[in-house]
Amino acid sequence: MASGQFERMTRDRALALLAVLPVSVGPGLSDGEVGVVQDRFGFRFAADRRSFLQAGLPLGRGWPDWRGGDAEELRGWLEQPVSGVLFDVKQGFWYPGWGERPEGRREAVRLAEMRLRDVPQLVPVYSHRYLPGIADQSGHPVLSVHQTDIVYYGNDLADYLHREFGDPSADLGGAWASVPFWSYFLGGDALRGLAGSTPHDPYAVTGGEAVEHLRMLAIEQLTGRHIGADTMIQAALVALVLDIDTPALRDLAGLTRCEESQARDLFVRVVEELGLAEGIPVADEDARWALVRWWLQLIDNGSMNAIEGGRLITYEGWQPLGCPEALVPFRVWTSEYDDWEDGWGTPRGVFGQRIADEARALLAGPWPPMG
Repeated sequence: MASGQFERMTRDRALALLAVLPVSVGPGLSDGEVGVVQDRFGFRFAADRRSFLQAGLPLGRGWPDWRGGDAEELRGWLEQPVSGVLFDVKQGFWYPGWGERPEGRREAVRLAEMRLRDVPQLVPVYSHRYLPGIADQSGHPVLSVHQTDIVYYGNDLADYLHREFGDPSADLGGAWASVPFWSYFLGGDALRGLAGSTPHDPYAVTGGEAVEHLRMLAIEQLTGRHIGADTMIQAALVALVLDIDTPALRDLAGLTRCEESQARDLFVRVVEELGLAEGIPVADEDARWALVRWWLQLIDNGSMNAIEGGRLITYEGWQPLGCPEALVPFRVWTSEYDDWEDGWGTPRGVFGQRIADEARALLAGPWPPMG
């Protein structure tokens, strides 16, 4: 549970963060008001969240009003993450840490309810974004929560607010802390710098696509994305099946689990033997535009889920590239998808289709796109 190095949430820092929010900000909560909220709803604010709210209380759609908000609405907001997990338990989900799943659905739900009483309380920050409520601790990640569809939205509270409302290119450090139980749904990856390779299926259906996949893995590494040994080995196996052959490629494809430590060196040799180095951009900006184009192609041909692709483009393209106007729709549609509620009147799947349409339109225009 210990967090890494992070900048403490001082009053001045909180006021600076509040200043970028596109909503009105009321007076901060007093110590007495914080105590009343915590006692009434049975949780504790994390230290950085408490400092933030005591500097000012954001007021507006999507923001929990801890001073004058409806108690039942706030309680439902707090209960939503656990309720979402229980809904998925009814549909067949089971957390491995709970032991063997009971055969009957009713018994499974009952056991899950009991286990969930011990997990850290998630406290709403904005809309479906939550921060663990762990007293006297700071530096925990902000999570976007929809049942068991849970993703990182910020390394910590300040990072999240910058990403969502301010300057996403600000250097806020790489501090984060694990969250018992909830981290399971995140695959154990620590937000941006340690993100895994691009999720898509199939990897390739032609030799050319297999070689292009290997090239894109090399570019992902260049931008700091973590590429696991299993991903390199799988890419090599696919390439061999599609009649791409070099000595290092055969060696990489043939690695066993106990030999995975050799994968990175072999992958470097594969890149050299296939002559891919000349096609790998040197500059980070060029590399990211190359990745964005690849992700657009995967979205367009159906090899990658449009929402997953939209998130990748937002966090690994739009933000590091300085928020180019041409990529703004991907941030908007993924955010709309994440914030979607039953009463909106628009089917949630519409946002994935809009991302796919936008991908197709960008691919048909000049590259990199203007704006």
